[in-house]
Amino acid sequence: MRRVPWLVGLLAASCAWGQGIQAGTGRRDITPREPLPMWGYGDRHDALSEGVLDPLYADALVIQAGGRKIAIVGLDLGRSPAEASLERIRRRIQEQGGIEYSIIAGSHTHHGPVLELTGEVGKGKGRFDAALRYYGQMEDGIVAAILEANAKLAPARIAVGSTQLDGFNRNRQTRIEPKASDRELAVMRFDSAAGKPLAIVVNFAAHPTMLPASTLRFSADYVGALKAEVTRETGAAAIFLQGAAGDQSVNEGTNHGYQAFSEALGKEAVKLANSLDAQEPAHAALECREERFRFDPRTDFANPQVRAAFEKAFFPELIPNYLDEYADGIRPRLTVALLDGEIALVGVSGEFFSNHAIRLKQRARVKQLFFVGYANGYHQYFPTIEAVAEGGYGADNRVSPAAVGAGEQIMNTALIRIYQMLGRIRN
Repeated sequence: MRRVPWLVGLLAASCAWGQGIQAGTGRRDITPREPLPMWGYGDRHDALSEGVLDPLYADALVIQAGGRKIAIVGLDLGRSPAEASLERIRRRIQEQGGIEYSIIAGSHTHHGPVLELTGEVGKGKGRFDAALRYYGQMEDGIVAAILEANAKLAPARIAVGSTQLDGFNRNRQTRIEPKASDRELAVMRFDSAAGKPLAIVVNFAAHPTMLPASTLRFSADYVGALKAEVTRETGAAAIFLQGAAGDQSVNEGTNHGYQAFSEALGKEAVKLANSLDAQEPAHAALECREERFRFDPRTDFANPQVRAAFEKAFFPELIPNYLDEYADGIRPRLTVALLDGEIALVGVSGEFFSNHAIRLKQRARVKQLFFVGYANGYHQYFPTIEAVAEGGYGADNRVSPAAVGAGEQIMNTALIRIYQMLGRIRN
């Protein structure tokens, strides 16, 4: 009789592991309908948008494995939704779809709307009420895309793979050779039980800043056309996840303009996806850990001169909202998921330098690691320690307020969590 609880637990675990993987996709247009301040370039200040160059989408993939669900969402936005929006979205998908975990990430386009304003006078209310209206529309769109994906869950096969691409990105910060660049293009493909492509997740690191700041029209930049290329060639839904792009810019090479660049990158993604053999996992499982950190700021936000300088560089209503979020220090979020015991997804709420991702991939020793920046929040740049020592944009305290070494601490924690989920480090 003493063995009965043990046997019941074993049977329950066996059932969870035998369910296989299910996947579903959803999409919603989240383009603002009214003129709003635009995200990404400080010298625009509070200039309002003047139309739409191409639409912005929320592309959702819901995966169910081992009795658990995770939503992976790629947004044609500069960042993931602000904290209050993120909490509302997560609460709704939990209540309406039973989705416990999520990685909701912005592509980092610099032609999306400002997302940080709030409903207080001096922080958005009164001057930018259209932005406040948009946040509700955005949340509804993201939730609808996720719930659509959840409703379409069906048995799926999965394949992952990667390749190193030369000539598509470059390091914009360091002057020290060789310059670090995460050149890995990674793909996760889901097929239906009948072998039809359902979804292709594309993970690459390069700032979507191919359009000039003077273009005051909403656009997904190269990411939108890349996704269109993948869907056109495969018939699958395309979800783009930006990597550790803090110090990575696009290298156009012979692919001049964002359309040509995105089509070239899209063709590489399609070629990689088509080379993979999707299989039903023998032991489907999903684990996820999420935690927040607290780091003292390198920037003295209490100094009136510092605040005035930021308000001048951006615009006055924006800065108080950042100061509210940083009142208790810089609190980035780390989300680590392990799928099928060999595929890791690491989501971080900021712009991490590429060496963070390169080193984590080397150390994790999993079949494939997808590094996702701008995910589940936004806490600005996380340079490496040596990048801070060298200096330059992204490494200085104007845009990297977290304490030196914060990125390394988060990466070490991510590595520990992966090994714990793999059972190689005991809790």
